[in-house]
Amino acid sequence: MELRRPLVVGNWKMNRVPSDASVLLDGLRERLAKVSNVSVVVCPPFVILPAAAAAMDKTSIAVGAQNMHHETNGAFTGEISPNMLRDLYVTHVILGHSERRTHFHETLGEINKKVQAALKYGLTPILCVGETWAEREKGNQEEVVRRQIVSALKGVSSDLVSQVVIAYEPVWAIGTGKTATPEIAQDMHSEIRSILWEICDESVARNACIIYGGSVKAANAAELLAQPDIDGGLVGGASLDAEEFFEIVSCAEREYVGPAAPIFGEGPDFQSQQ
Repeated sequence: MELRRPLVVGNWKMNRVPSDASVLLDGLRERLAKVSNVSVVVCPPFVILPAAAAAMDKTSIAVGAQNMHHETNGAFTGEISPNMLRDLYVTHVILGHSERRTHFHETLGEINKKVQAALKYGLTPILCVGETWAEREKGNQEEVVRRQIVSALKGVSSDLVSQVVIAYEPVWAIGTGKTATPEIAQDMHSEIRSILWEICDESVARNACIIYGGSVKAANAAELLAQPDIDGGLVGGASLDAEEFFEIVSCAEREYVGPAAPIFGEGPDFQSQQ
C-alpha cells in the first residue's frame, strides 16, 4: 500500500503586508529546514506570493494561493488566473473555502470550474468541504459534504482526482475557537474516503490526501493527526506564528510512522463497497 505523506498547509487569509511578511517567512524557513517527512505549503495573500516564492526557493516548502479564477485571461477585473499563479512558482491553490462560499457566494459550479482549471495548469487543488452547525444539527453533514465533493469533481477523471487534496473544514469550527473532536473529524474523513471510493475507485480512496481544517493549533494537532484517516491540517490563525506552525508540522512528522492503515470506518456507504 502506498504511503500517505502528511501535508500541513498554512492559510494566512487576509493578514500581513509585504513589508512585514519577510520576518514570518524567514522564521518558517529556518524552523522547517530540517523537516523531511511532511509536505508543507504556505498560502499568503496574492501580494505576498512573489516574496514567499523567493523566500522558499531551494527549500522543500511549497507556496500556494488562496483562490483563483477559472479563466486563463480576459475582462475579469480584480481576478487572478491559474497561469499567473504558475508564473509565480505557485504549486497549490485553496479552492471552495467556506469563507469564499459564504462571503463571495461561490457556487458549486464555479468551484468545479476552478478545480478543473487548476488541474489543467498543473496546480494542486486543495478542495475545502464542510457543513454549517445548522446542517450538522439536522444530521445533514454527510449529505452536504457528499454534494460538495461530487459537484467539485464532476468531469474530473480518477487519475486527476488522485491529485486533489481534500480539506474537511466544518464551517462551525473556522475562526470560532471550536474544534471538531478527533472522533467527529475522523468519522467525516472516513466518510470522504467512502465517497471517493464510490465516484472513483479503491486506490484513489485509500491514497487520497485528506486534511482537517478548523481551529487547528499546536494544542490539539497531536490528537487530530493521530486519527487514521486524517493526513494533515489546513491551519489558519496558527500559521501566522512561525513557532506554533512548526509545532503543528512536528506533530504531523511524529505521526508519520509507516504505511497508512486501511481503516475507513463502519458506515454503510463504505461497507457496500467491500
